[in-house]
Amino acid sequence: MSVTRAWLILMALSALATAVSVLGGGALWTVLAILLAAWIKARIVLRAYLDLATAPEWSRGFSLVLGLFMIAIMGLAALA
Repeated sequence: MSVTRAWLILMALSALATAVSVLGGGALWTVLAILLAAWIKARIVLRAYLDLATAPEWSRGFSLVLGLFMIAIMGLAALA
């Protein structure tokens, strides 16, 4: 993925998260949607900007840690 394409996807996800927060809905669903967008954005930054796409072992390790962290944060948000 090129850096320009990654930037465009990051901008689209930011706009989506902004729209979700403005339009609202249920508080839990809003928080979970924004956290999901942040999770996707973090993966894009790791793979495109830090070039982890060329290091599959490191990419899997970072993805595992990021996934566990995001699941924990989503679980905490659901409990609150």
